[in-house]
Amino acid sequence: MASPIGVFDSGVGGLSILKALRAELPAEDFVYLADAGFAPYGERGDAFVIDRTRAIVQQLRDEHGIKALVVACNTATAAAIHLVRVEHPDLPLVGVEPALKPAVALSKTGRIGVMATRVTVGSAKLRALHDSLKDQAEFVLQPCDGLADAIQNHDDAQIGALCAQYTRAIGPFGMQPGQIDTLVLGCTHYAFAWDELQALVGPDVRLIETGEPVARQTRRLLEAAGQLRQGAMPGRVTLLTTGEQAALEAAALRWLSL
Repeated sequence: MASPIGVFDSGVGGLSILKALRAELPAEDFVYLADAGFAPYGERGDAFVIDRTRAIVQQLRDEHGIKALVVACNTATAAAIHLVRVEHPDLPLVGVEPALKPAVALSKTGRIGVMATRVTVGSAKLRALHDSLKDQAEFVLQPCDGLADAIQNHDDAQIGALCAQYTRAIGPFGMQPGQIDTLVLGCTHYAFAWDELQALVGPDVRLIETGEPVARQTRRLLEAAGQLRQGAMPGRVTLLTTGEQAALEAAALRWLSL
């Protein structure tokens, strides 16, 4: 049996990355692990996120023999991916980070909004990325407490209220000088609030998430390692969670038609 690709997030947000991975790599098998029993990560400390990430990587290797890992969580990438690279040097590894570089390339006004969890906003990884680009654009970084949790729980009223609150806080959106014309979704959960956010910021403002670039990078790593699986048969998806299995399966049915 072919080895699967592991994908993990603190909850259902990483399903947005899994959707892109399945489109890019249809013949591959995937094991998706939602650490919902310990979520949300975004308002926890780095030490907690590092401990959970290490435990999950080891579980996916020991129990499922994964051939590559996608850390489909901005918070875990920011806090722990550098340690995973050191501790598992043989494992092809892809993380996610807020798409600031693509946003710079797309923005015409030079003002870019970034929505992310509090841990991601405060991380050294995001600060370094921001500092490397600050001469090219102005970024408004907005921690979005509670939004990932509301999406995780399918709380539509709370999702709408928090999206409205945080887009107001970021500032005026539009295509005129001084307005924000590009919004980066810096948490994988936020892709599932795409319609609400687009309605709030207006149809001309570009929203950017990271699923497709992550999928392309995963393909490149597998090709380089000689591990890319080809074939006409679609791969299988195994769904695992430390929370409620029924909730994860409902989310996968809702967003991935699994």
